[in-house]
Amino acid sequence: MKDLFDQVVNLCKRRGFVFPSADIYGGFRSTYDYGPVGVLLLRNVKAAWWRSMVQLRDDVVGLDAAILSPPAIWEASGHLSSFTDPLVDCKSCKERFRLDKLDDPDLCPSCGKRGTFTEARQFNLMFKTHAGPVESEGAVAYLRPETAQGMFTNFKNVLETSRKRPPFGIAQVGKSFRNEITPQNFVFRTREFEQMEMEFFVPPDEAQHWYEYWCQERFRWYQELGMPEEALRLRPHDPDELSHYSSGTSDVEFLFPWGWDELEGIANRGDYDLRAHATASGERLEYFDQASGERYVPHVIEPAAGATRTMMAFLLAAYDEDEVNGEARTVLRLHHRLAPYQVAVLPLSKKEALTPLARDVLRALQPHFMCDYDETQAIGRRYRRQDEIGTPYCITVDFDSLEDKAVTIRDRDTLEQVRVPVDAVVAELRDRLS
Repeated sequence: MKDLFDQVVNLCKRRGFVFPSADIYGGFRSTYDYGPVGVLLLRNVKAAWWRSMVQLRDDVVGLDAAILSPPAIWEASGHLSSFTDPLVDCKSCKERFRLDKLDDPDLCPSCGKRGTFTEARQFNLMFKTHAGPVESEGAVAYLRPETAQGMFTNFKNVLETSRKRPPFGIAQVGKSFRNEITPQNFVFRTREFEQMEMEFFVPPDEAQHWYEYWCQERFRWYQELGMPEEALRLRPHDPDELSHYSSGTSDVEFLFPWGWDELEGIANRGDYDLRAHATASGERLEYFDQASGERYVPHVIEPAAGATRTMMAFLLAAYDEDEVNGEARTVLRLHHRLAPYQVAVLPLSKKEALTPLARDVLRALQPHFMCDYDETQAIGRRYRRQDEIGTPYCITVDFDSLEDKAVTIRDRDTLEQVRVPVDAVVAELRDRLS
């Protein structure tokens, strides 16, 4: 499994998925830049989530809340007082660790010595900054450590403007920031990351039903996009793992090279958040049901996923090696909704006679699909390059195309090649990628 991790990390750097941030300055720990191919894959992961959670539903609306926020929000949510991890320092090698993540709380994994840790102290994970020209207590602001609070504080605004009624949800995709003690495992745990979260507001007596519904719905989403069943599990939290506000939490976990780890958490948060913000702000964050005459504070079911770690899991699940015509081939068997490019147009050679037709085919496809165009090196090498980044279909324009006005469509997974008239290419690919 470690070999798989190393192979995927190497592929990410070599093929333009992920680069170390500030690389020309020696890098900056735990930050990464998403390259020309990686940015497309990450966008597609987020788009697939949005399509499932918002576009295909009529009971969920979207939001894009601010990243900077005042201390009042985080005081009400409990983050200022309790969003902490236990930090220990090794007095021998000076490395720092999260105590709750150590296999042996007395053994330093860096230098191998025992009994060298300092007393654990609670370390707040929030990034603190100042808004405006003067660094005073009145100008303190925080980079959000999660996207959820923006949806709670906008509950009343969304309720009044969208004319939704419980059960309904507010969805958001965006950056969050946590000053992690031990960032690790490539893009899995970083200090700057993207979340895909939804807060689903329900009548109190329906909370358990919707909690079970969203556990199954979110688990199914990963399977539909190609993750193998044996690499996924839904793990309910034990009672001693639950947050104080949660009556039930389950994690969708993926079998990473280092073991089972979380992709997404689904939590029954009760009415804790709305009540906390109502008390702190003085606003009534509740719903009045005119039909029944009942007034209540909705309970909240929260599916919260990490976009970047989900992208990484899809890469690990899709990575494969096989043999074609006696040659080793690396291939990413990504679902077509996630693949950075759905189609690559490959003229058989760089000869000028093929370029006009190849460019015409490209222009016909671009309004419908994300396309790549490559005319360098031998056609076999170009096929391999597209296989490595997961492109489902390659279209070859050859010299016969000038005569018969047809091109060859090559399937990434079956390697089948089919001749299709140029005028029918868009329709053919639409059918295959529908």
